[in-house]
This record gives sequence, structure tokens and C-alpha cells, in this order.
Amino acid sequence: MKIAVVTGGDRGIGRAISLSLAKEGYIVVFTYRSREEEARKTLQELNKYGEAEYYQLDVRDWDRVKAFFDNIGKKYGKIDVLVNNAGKVGRFTTLDTITLKDWKEVIDTNLNGVFYCCKAAFPYLKSAKGCIVNISSIAGKMGGTVGEHYAASKAGVIGLTFSLASELARYGIRANAVAPGPVDTELLSEEIKEKLKELAPLKRIAKPEEIAHAVKFLIENKYVTGEVLDINGGRYMD
Repeated sequence: MKIAVVTGGDRGIGRAISLSLAKEGYIVVFTYRSREEEARKTLQELNKYGEAEYYQLDVRDWDRVKAFFDNIGKKYGKIDVLVNNAGKVGRFTTLDTITLKDWKEVIDTNLNGVFYCCKAAFPYLKSAKGCIVNISSIAGKMGGTVGEHYAASKAGVIGLTFSLASELARYGIRANAVAPGPVDTELLSEEIKEKLKELAPLKRIAKPEEIAHAVKFLIENKYVTGEVLDINGGRYMD
């Protein structure tokens, strides 16, 4: 029995990750924030491959995050994989137009939420000598056009991943991140997608399944930890 928790697993990249893990025999527990109808549809797809369940969760709320992971830990006794995918793009802003509310909402979701989930899941990851995969972004490495809040939150996820990898190795827990470029989901309009295609040498944006494939690699390769895997069609090269 292998247990995987995927936050924000109801749609887009999270849905693709959840499906990928279900096909590998994991019991997938995924969360959603507000779109229960989407969550139900994803659950139906996952149930074609095995056992799965979903929970409503706001990762910004530490008490609810802790209660959620304690519930999963009590039910299954362990967590083999934690994928921190829940995130928020936020309003497109500049330093001049960004509000403190804009900043707090994105940082609370994208960075604090990842930290809360890692902290709450730790005892159960420890039991399984499991692994963490955090979803960062190309914006965490090179900024971007969304705004300071998004870039800073995703850069913070990278720093957090490095720290976790160093600290948790003693427990047999690995921590890695994926930094995607733009992905073909409903979060982007068709007009924006066309513009973003031109920025990458491969002249297209990623499919959600391609990000899921990268996550799967980081889960399966037991000698990889402290890695940030760039999936962006060659747009960011270092």
C-alpha cells in the first residue's frame, strides 16, 4: 500500500499528477479549495485505477492543515509521497500597483501553505521514509511578468526545498522541486498561451502530463534529492 497526498489535485497540473500516481498503484488523497464539482470528476477518473479520496482544504490555515494530515496519518499510518501543488497566481501587478493584500494572499498560499503541509506531514513521511515534491515555477528563478508576490513565493519554495533536502535526509526523506514554465491549463487564456509559446525555444508551452512525468521521475529515482527540475522548453538555461 502506497499513499500519495497531492494538494490542489483536482484540476490542471495537480489532476495530471494525481492520475499519474493512481496509474502507478498509489492510493491518492488529493485536496481542493473551492471547486468540489471538479474534485468529484477527478475522483471518478482516479477510481478507474484504484482507491482515492478528496478533501476540501485551504493550505493557508495551519490548524486545518494539521488536522487533515493527522487524519490521513491515523487512517493509513504513513505518507509515501507528498506533492505540494496547491498554489495561487494572483493578480498581475507591478511594484507600484501591488497591494499588501495581493502580497499576503499569494505568499500565504504558495509559500506558507507548502511549509505548513511539509511540517504537518513530517511524522508520516518519516514513518515511510517518503518523499516531497514541491511545485515551484520558472518565475522563482527568473522573476516574470505576474508580479513580485508570485516570483518571491516560488523562489521561497526553492529555498525551502533545499533546506528540507539537507535536513530530512537523516530520516530517509527526500525533497525535490519542479519549476515549470507556462502550462496549458484553464488558468491561461488562449491569447496569453499564444504569446507564451514564442518565448520558449521549442515554441510551445507544456502539457500538464509533462509536468506530472517530471514529478514521477523525482519520486522514483531514490538518489535524487535537493534538485529543482526545470521543465520549460528551454526558456530558462543555466
